[in-house]
Amino acid sequence: MARSGRHLRFGGDKAVDWIRRCGEGGITYAYILLYIALSSGQIFFNKWVLSSKEINFPYPVALTFLHMLFSSVLCFLLTKVFKIIKIEGGMTSDIYITSVIPIGAMFAMTLWLGNSAYLYISVAFAQMLKATMPVAVFFLGAAAGLEAMSCKMFTIMSVISIGVVVASYGEISISWVGVVYQMGGVVGEASRLIFMEIFVKKKGVRLNPISMMYYVSPCSALCLFVPWIFLEKSKMDSSEPWNFPVITLALNCLCTFALNLSVFLVISRTSALTIRVAGVVRDWVVVLLSALLFSDSKLTAINLIGYGLAIAGVIAYNNSKLKKEASQVNPIVNDFVAQERSQDFEEQVAMLPPREGS
Repeated sequence: MARSGRHLRFGGDKAVDWIRRCGEGGITYAYILLYIALSSGQIFFNKWVLSSKEINFPYPVALTFLHMLFSSVLCFLLTKVFKIIKIEGGMTSDIYITSVIPIGAMFAMTLWLGNSAYLYISVAFAQMLKATMPVAVFFLGAAAGLEAMSCKMFTIMSVISIGVVVASYGEISISWVGVVYQMGGVVGEASRLIFMEIFVKKKGVRLNPISMMYYVSPCSALCLFVPWIFLEKSKMDSSEPWNFPVITLALNCLCTFALNLSVFLVISRTSALTIRVAGVVRDWVVVLLSALLFSDSKLTAINLIGYGLAIAGVIAYNNSKLKKEASQVNPIVNDFVAQERSQDFEEQVAMLPPREGS
């Protein structure tokens, strides 16, 4: 009976452990779904606010400036006033000048140009153009010495580029102004990612997204304040006595901050690669739903074929990056295991009784 009770207890422990792991897996998937929902919703929300047929707030610089200003204030309240989140250390004036300021400037450029594109092209076509992101990241990384040229990567970049060209050919009406804005946003985002990689690898500073937002958001807000003064302030002054939907803009800013927080939650439970994979799912959701939500999004068969080809290239790129990261981690793990085994062997030898006659 005692043995039977032991078996029951062991089986119960396994059941509890299985339930716990299922619960943790469910929470992780919930975070991923939350990220996909928030990132998709934020794209639609921005388009809705900027569209002349909807909220009619055609000021992308002002909208992006509000996002960064809101994030700066909220990060300050969370970290310094209420002290809910602790800011990670390691930041110096040299690192801030050489890394954080360029990251903040590129982030501001990405958001500004990306939101400006929505005034001229559809959400679906903008997402198709964003598929060229790995191409920009790879070639900028190669120029910075972070990526190595190879036949495999050149083939992947060619597949993505051809797919985007085919998708663009299938677009019913193309505004080249919007294309230039969107591709400028792609270059800005690729540059930000390159600066982030330099920031982590060469500077050796690792910050969670909340800490990064705390440092980057004020810099981005300052970078956006200057073009807002020269490009949009006079237009806003002349249109109306600043009679804008304050509650709608505040909710839009809050959704942007919640999106950044969801990125933190997903990365903390999985990895940065999961964000990239979830981003592929998000892009398809945005492309398909935008055709239903916005009248300016008209999808054609050529659109979908070209975008599908580009996404296949993006998936191949993500897979290649995963293998590269795994190959860099494995030697470190193997060295650590070998060192631990060597130490264990030495300890075991030391515990052996001395041989007779020695």
